[in-house]
Amino acid sequence: MPNIIEITDFCAPELDIYARLSENQLLHYYEPDGGIFIAESPKVISRALDAGYKPLSLLLEKKHIEGEAKEIIARCKDIPLYTAKFDVLTKLTGFQLTRGVLCAMHRPALPCVEDVCAGARRIAILENVMNPTNVGAIFRSGAALNMDAILLTPACSNPLYRRASRVSMGTVFQIPWTYLEGEESSWPNPGIKRLQNMGFKTVAMALNDNSLSINDPRLMAEEKLAIILGTEGDGLASCTIADCDYTVKIPMSHGVDSLNVAAASAVAFWELGKSK
Repeated sequence: MPNIIEITDFCAPELDIYARLSENQLLHYYEPDGGIFIAESPKVISRALDAGYKPLSLLLEKKHIEGEAKEIIARCKDIPLYTAKFDVLTKLTGFQLTRGVLCAMHRPALPCVEDVCAGARRIAILENVMNPTNVGAIFRSGAALNMDAILLTPACSNPLYRRASRVSMGTVFQIPWTYLEGEESSWPNPGIKRLQNMGFKTVAMALNDNSLSINDPRLMAEEKLAIILGTEGDGLASCTIADCDYTVKIPMSHGVDSLNVAAASAVAFWELGKSK
């Protein structure tokens, strides 16, 4: 039987992790052990459970106990199931986007770069992509368009932040990822050198005049590619571009100078993933 606990007051301490703690506070919730994150909507929660993420508690509208959340509740067994009326839950910022179901989950320890890239032929690197919406959209495109893994520099928004995982439709739980952290992964070097030592040719996505076109046959012939995408607005750092094996651009028309990084990722993954 589910452990159902009804919440009648928005100020109840049980709602703190859902309503009052910041993403950074959740990230450090159990220090020195790993933190927690909040997954939103039945689809996202189901994909997290499928990937082996461990639930701590659920928060949902009463009507979903025998509705959209029924299968999730059955999978979560004896964890606390907090429920409340709609007028209480609508005080949570963004609740209308959650499909009425939230789940607090443990953050697992991140794997090392070599484990994430083992057997991979096409990977994406995100350099300082700070908008969680863009990170989530890139993960969704990467999962759909033949990327085997995603690596992030430390300044990137965390893929398990609520908005990132929601926008990704739960694909952050389906595609292997980790951060390029530690002395051996300092970015751009020795991080780029580490990728090259694993056999990847590095591809800087940039609008330089000496760039290759994205459909250049030389790119299609490469066995392993690491596609590097830069921060919103400024794009990749010049030192990153200089250290890469290739600089590649997506041809633009109608006087448009560039695409949003999430849109650019979808084009790059589609074209460069076709030769896998």
